[in-house]
Amino acid sequence: MAEEFIVMIVEPDWEPANVTEEQWAESMKSHGAFAQAVAAAGAQILGGDALQPSRTAVRITPGKDGKPVFTDGPFSETKEVVSGYYKLGVRDAAQARELAALCPTSGWVELYPVLQIEGM
Repeated sequence: MAEEFIVMIVEPDWEPANVTEEQWAESMKSHGAFAQAVAAAGAQILGGDALQPSRTAVRITPGKDGKPVFTDGPFSETKEVVSGYYKLGVRDAAQARELAALCPTSGWVELYPVLQIEGM
């Protein structure tokens, strides 16, 4: 593959314990169909995961004294969160856009090209 992209899945914050078996099954079916579409296009899913809800997240910011400041989630200003991601290996940006548009979400996806650094 010539290029790599990250598809960030942005959705309303969620609680896994409140998801029914039927909702899980439908979600897995949708993501399975996405994986099949990626493969059928000759591209690859190089990685990806669903993420835990924002209440489990930790924000780490530099402190004034050089020590990090840790803030436990949820973050009050957050209405939507990154709920998962895929790393795709594709021919080019056009194919990345086509495939990202197929990614299942109840919100939206953001597509980021991976910075390729020579020698790394």
